[in-house]
Amino acid sequence: MKAGHLVFLAVAAGSGIAAIAAAADGDPNARAASPIYGVTIPEGYRHWELIAPAQEGEPLNELRAVLGNTVAVNAYREGKLPFPDGTILTKLAWKHVQSPEFEPASIPGAATTVQIMVKDSKKYPTTGGWGFGRFVNGKPVDAAQHETCFTCHEARVKDHDFVFTRFAP
Repeated sequence: MKAGHLVFLAVAAGSGIAAIAAAADGDPNARAASPIYGVTIPEGYRHWELIAPAQEGEPLNELRAVLGNTVAVNAYREGKLPFPDGTILTKLAWKHVQSPEFEPASIPGAATTVQIMVKDSKKYPTTGGWGFGRFVNGKPVDAAQHETCFTCHEARVKDHDFVFTRFAP
């Protein structure tokens, strides 16, 4: 019986359900769930490994960093597609600002969004197995903005399991 509970907990933690359970720990970000998908900001995500940096041009003009949980990092390193259930990717974005000390360099300005993708093929079967969350100041944006997430991923990166980010070893 204990072994069954351990397996359930391992699966739950890997699938992002741990992020929902983190709400009990008092993390205000973990309590805020995205509309449509119910995705939350995972506890400890700022300590995850870097998958890749990115720069978004106009009109957003952002610097971005995509972080991944252990499941995501292992899948990238092994070249595993589709990504396994339990993969969580977190994109952090800041305004792109010119460095005041060194003109050719860029630095992060104001934070703009935290975006989350959670792979759970049973929970999100109609969106390629992915649930999406977009947060500004720790609060989810409205449902209309979340409706565009999968549409864009489906149109552009269906052959890469709906994920834009490529691994930067």
